[in-house]
Amino acid sequence: MDQPWLTISVLMVGFATGILSGMFGVGGAVISTPAIRALGVGPIDAIGTTLPSILPSAISGTLRYRRERLIRWHVVGTVGLLGSAAAIGASFLSHRVPGHGHVLMIATAALVAFTAWRMSTSKQEPESIEPAATPVGGGHDVSGAGWHAALIGLAAGGLSGLLGVGGGVIMVPAFSQWIGMPIKEAVGTSLACVGLLAIPSTLTHMYLGDIEWAYAIPLSIGVIPGARVGAFLALRASDENLRKSVAVTLAIIAAVYATGEIVAMVR
Repeated sequence: MDQPWLTISVLMVGFATGILSGMFGVGGAVISTPAIRALGVGPIDAIGTTLPSILPSAISGTLRYRRERLIRWHVVGTVGLLGSAAAIGASFLSHRVPGHGHVLMIATAALVAFTAWRMSTSKQEPESIEPAATPVGGGHDVSGAGWHAALIGLAAGGLSGLLGVGGGVIMVPAFSQWIGMPIKEAVGTSLACVGLLAIPSTLTHMYLGDIEWAYAIPLSIGVIPGARVGAFLALRASDENLRKSVAVTLAIIAAVYATGEIVAMVR
């Protein structure tokens, strides 16, 4: 593919990635990683190359959710601290795991599929789980979510460093179903966490030489307007419709990733 068309293709991938990020609170690498693999990037380099685009996408979307006071900053702090440590360790581990993490990704896909099913069949609205006394955007965590957030941070950070995903595929359903956040707060809080976790993962993979900048730069440019569009669409949707949309999207992501990893393993 000629360089101008390659750059345009990567920009389009970035825009689609940004929409997914802003609308569903995920890093977007679930689209960009297989897309740039198809455009010629190797497996390990694909993991590292998607990471620089996660930060501008997350910042762009986070600013929109922050304006609506839909981010739990005390959860962001816990997830960001422990998740960053896990992301650094997992980034180094990515070069040592046999098969480029295929088995782990299949297990992750199964977990994502299960949480998608839980979200789609849940009859209880998240707003009735979270105590009303918990202030939006900060304050004391009266819901007992501190250790939940710590475990979520370790899992999400590990996925970010090991597989190049932002960790939102774990955080959005976990924040909603395990901590009990309303879905829009789960999406906004996840976006803020995704941005924090992308920083140590990006720096570590940069040190390891895993980033193809000819792909990473246009990808990072394309995600910025996409994330704004995605956040706008999510905030206009009803909580119920957004929750179901997140569940369907996670189910599709799980199916695509599990299929791709199984095919890669049997080759």
